Amino acid sequence: MCGFGSTETTTAVFWQTTGMTTGTSKHNDLKAVFINCTIKKTASGSHTQKLMNRAAGVMRAEGVNVEMIHALDHKIAFGMAKDLSDDGQGGDDWPKLQAKIVDADILVLGTPIWLGVKSSVATLVVERMYAYSGDRNAKGQFVYYGKTAGVLVTGNEDGAKAVAMDVLYAMAHIGFTIPPAADAAWLGEAGPGASYGDVEFDGKPVNEDGTPAGYDNEFTNRNTTFMAWNLMHMARLLKDAGGFPSNGNHPDTWTEVANARDQDPELG
Repeated sequence: MCGFGSTETTTAVFWQTTGMTTGTSKHNDLKAVFINCTIKKTASGSHTQKLMNRAAGVMRAEGVNVEMIHALDHKIAFGMAKDLSDDGQGGDDWPKLQAKIVDADILVLGTPIWLGVKSSVATLVVERMYAYSGDRNAKGQFVYYGKTAGVLVTGNEDGAKAVAMDVLYAMAHIGFTIPPAADAAWLGEAGPGASYGDVEFDGKPVNEDGTPAGYDNEFTNRNTTFMAWNLMHMARLLKDAGGFPSNGNHPDTWTEVANARDQDPELG
């Protein structure tokens, strides 16, 4: 014996320290919510949905419990309030969707690009989430602390990085922890053209071999993989640590630790 334990134990330690799995997932206690913010009424016609399905597939393969939500399947009222059921807008499903976000470890927003920016539906979803940002989690922090988020973007015009910057800033601002490479996108050529998953455009095949637009794009496939795995890694770290540390970010006790108010602004 070499003193390193059995081969089985050594192998298990290797997989744990490298973050790789051997068929028994270490992510099967994680929950992820994907919200498709397409402006298409049904998910079946959404190009963004196709890219979201790939990221969700990675997570499901690793045991994550994934719920896919098509935003326009629900009545989401407009306004910066938690519950607008009685606001004269014909109802409000957002409180139920919000409960799913709060119950999840991972949130992924998917959005198309229109005029270089995220969809109006994505803006609505972010606004409704923001209305809850003053709520508290079990540790007394703001409610989204201890969760992680990412974004997926599709379009046939420029703006993917600007959209990702917009969404990920909003998520970080309200409390989500954003891991490296938490976004992925596919863009077509400049001007009118095929969207992600299209087989033909203007009556002509997108690719001679029949491959749908974007499906074989290595950059998109790699970044979608990175995003899915990095979100799982971050969620795993946060869950195993009991959430994000609360020292210095608790709304009620921030003055009891080293804080900005006690520092001399004239001292360089």
